[in-house]
Amino acid sequence: MADRILIIDYGSQFTQLIARRVREEGVYCEIQPPTRPVAWVKEWDPAGIVLSGGPASVYGDAVPTLDPALLDLGIPVLGICYGMQLIAHVSGGRVIPGKHEYGRAGLEVLDGSPLFRGFDPTERVQVWCSHGDHVDDPPPGFRAIASTEALPVAAFQSAEAPLFGVQFHPEVAHTHRGDEIYRNFLFEVCGCEATWTSSAFIETTIADIRERVGSQRVICGLSGGVDSSVAAALVQRAIGDQLTCVFVDHGLLRLNEREQVESTFREHMGIRLIVEEAQAEFLEPLRDVVDPEKKRKIIGETFIRVFERVCEREVQDARFLVQGTLYPDVIESLSVEGPSATIKTHHNVGGLPEDMRFELIEPLRDLFKDEVRRVGRELGLPELFVGRHPFPGPGLAIRVLGAVDDQRLEVLRAADDIYLQEIHHAGLYDDIWQAFAVLLPVQTVGVMGDARTYENVIALRAVTSRDGMTADWFPFPHHVLARMSTRIINEVEGVNRVCYDVSSKPPATIEWE
Repeated sequence: MADRILIIDYGSQFTQLIARRVREEGVYCEIQPPTRPVAWVKEWDPAGIVLSGGPASVYGDAVPTLDPALLDLGIPVLGICYGMQLIAHVSGGRVIPGKHEYGRAGLEVLDGSPLFRGFDPTERVQVWCSHGDHVDDPPPGFRAIASTEALPVAAFQSAEAPLFGVQFHPEVAHTHRGDEIYRNFLFEVCGCEATWTSSAFIETTIADIRERVGSQRVICGLSGGVDSSVAAALVQRAIGDQLTCVFVDHGLLRLNEREQVESTFREHMGIRLIVEEAQAEFLEPLRDVVDPEKKRKIIGETFIRVFERVCEREVQDARFLVQGTLYPDVIESLSVEGPSATIKTHHNVGGLPEDMRFELIEPLRDLFKDEVRRVGRELGLPELFVGRHPFPGPGLAIRVLGAVDDQRLEVLRAADDIYLQEIHHAGLYDDIWQAFAVLLPVQTVGVMGDARTYENVIALRAVTSRDGMTADWFPFPHHVLARMSTRIINEVEGVNRVCYDVSSKPPATIEWE
């Protein structure tokens, strides 16, 4: 196999960003838990290893640790934050607990190291720190290669082996020149070649799908979003007419979405498409449900039951179900043998019933959203699909906060449609990662036409992001926000107040539920 990097996950919420940065450089990588034995790592034969950060302390009880034998394999290792502390701890260095440092710091490169090739020692580079412990003294045979105002050992390197550690997070956008640090590790230290491309992914995935599916029939849940569109195109490229796509109208769609999907997919992609009317089946069990996790579970289970019914009627011998699950969906839903914290359950990851009869095909499970878009373009999908903002599987059910019913859905649909119209009109759609309206579960006093009103509140959300793992709110021009608010209040019956969400992720998430 071509050069690849092993990322060992110690529980950092930034672990996926490490993978994102590595893949941006055209190098394949996988994330594995720290329970993998050294023999497994040796057999997997990575060109390099990255030890992620994490919330634990090396002095804690029952914390994920590091087998010192991993450092004796001769494979280059880069420890990030907790990963650096583990290298120091098992190699005889001194880790000092309890000295917290969060936020920006100025990094000064102390001497020439391949990790900082191209950096000027006289320049202070902004880096992002988030740690409770730190390395006070490097282990025997190691030397400090960078410092900050607070940390004399902000990075170290072994003199005898290709072992490195940094106390900051080069993978986050707040660290300037972080991409260069990863590039130096991959190409200068590990000697990797940039062979991970969309074409290579498509070729490998198609071969895997053909081998797994054989002559069996496959069914795909098609929503019209980027993920399901690319997943369907990829599977169709692999097995052709063995694929049948089903679009479920669950009553939680945006305005005119069913009509757009129904016409466009049959017309542009030539896929066999079945449209299933199921609004009552979804909305009835959601009535009076306010907990977002319960909503997701209900939608996930109902979704599968509808699929089973369609299969019995249309594709009785279908064995596989295609879903557009992405890497961020997985990391935010499941710990997968590792110490990462669960943030929320995605309906197409953690909300599926255990007794469903389909075997899942998730061809995009290891990709980030930008990688999915590149694959879609490589497959020749129209930009209408490839460039579309993400839309959650549970649809508007998690954007109507509180109980879901037909009336509240209609209010949200109308407001959301006006919001997106104005974004397009301002020429800002492609500058935004994701934008949507949210119907809040409160009402406020207003005055309309000289009369007192007590109506709904709409919150508008728009963020910029590279991968969906972190995000910043989008700074709309004030006149654009004013026009959005005016139109929504004037044109959507039942709304008398509009707010704009200026929260970043973290601490907030992109979606409200």
